[in-house]
Amino acid sequence: MKILVINAGSSSLKYQLIDVESGDVIAKGLCERIGIENSKLTYKPAGKEPFELVQDMKDHTDAIKLVLDALVDEKHGVISDMSEIDAVGHRVVHGGEKFAESVLLTDEVLETIESLNDLAPLHNPANLMGIRACKAIMPNTPMVGVFDTAFHQTMPKEAFIYGLPYEAYTENMVRRYGFHGTSHNYVTLRAIEMLGKPAEETKIITCHLGNGSSISAVKGGKCIDTSMGLTPLEGVPMGTRCGDMDPAIVIYLMKKLGLDAKGMDNYMNKKSGMLGISGVSSDFRDLGAAAAEGNERAELALAFKAMLERRTKLEVIMQDERLTTVAADEILQECGMPREKRKTVIDQVAAGLILQDFMENTKKGSQLADSESDTEEKNNNKNLEVMNSTAD
Repeated sequence: MKILVINAGSSSLKYQLIDVESGDVIAKGLCERIGIENSKLTYKPAGKEPFELVQDMKDHTDAIKLVLDALVDEKHGVISDMSEIDAVGHRVVHGGEKFAESVLLTDEVLETIESLNDLAPLHNPANLMGIRACKAIMPNTPMVGVFDTAFHQTMPKEAFIYGLPYEAYTENMVRRYGFHGTSHNYVTLRAIEMLGKPAEETKIITCHLGNGSSISAVKGGKCIDTSMGLTPLEGVPMGTRCGDMDPAIVIYLMKKLGLDAKGMDNYMNKKSGMLGISGVSSDFRDLGAAAAEGNERAELALAFKAMLERRTKLEVIMQDERLTTVAADEILQECGMPREKRKTVIDQVAAGLILQDFMENTKKGSQLADSESDTEEKNNNKNLEVMNSTAD
């Protein structure tokens, strides 16, 4: 069975064609600048030369057509025709309380997703564009939606409710939803497998660390709390997102800076976090290098993130049943992290100091790379790319 996986953004579309039986990625790539001049397709087939194609894509339908053309191309293709694609899986950011698991994307389901657009105005409309483009071109191929919020739907009400009038929840859907659910779910399942215990006996903290970051508490294989809230803005500070703060700051700064709602939203989502504090970058490689050179604001940004991660719900981290060091090491190794880096991360998580020694580790980076094998060096570079990719 071959499944095409689609992650559609407002002006981009990431894709992978996966052989389900073997788990191999047959081809992958990215469509960039959809609806903008100089759109570009990047295509990387397994065992063949990758290529890039600069060609305008006026919408997501054009992008999907280019992807499918590449997959069946006589020279670069990896399948003979589209009938070899058994199903298409679509990432959907927000499923509200409507979807607690993956579902077949019927017209009724699409209407329900569209009704949730107010909860994810930047993401759900783009996800829907990708889905509808695929359905138009592949009308007879099953389409499945996988929701970022679904994994967190097992949280008890006392964990997801806010201290607002109850009508904010019942009438306007204001509650904690959580995000990065596909990542938290996968890490949970792998941790349970590696611990060798029945799922109901486990208590696990899962960490999705990247430009967008979140932390979840998982008991018995089910999420009981998570750091992100109504939107991905809440929780730990991120690359450009502010994370937790006193909500009165919003009103105060709107008055002081003369910002409207859209301006304030952009201020908190695009200009804050590590970029806002450091004035350098949202990329932790840049922050580490700047801190190593004595940039005080870069040092402050890293220290601030470490402190917030200690504060963010790590008190629920299995008070009597922590992840064993061995299991944690195996999980990080599977994610492509080299030996020395794994030890550092495990030590820091155990102490609740995820980034405090980042500057020192950056200084040692070249020595570590020299001491690792070629494979581990490549994995380290891959891990840095993953840690700094946008996790919206």
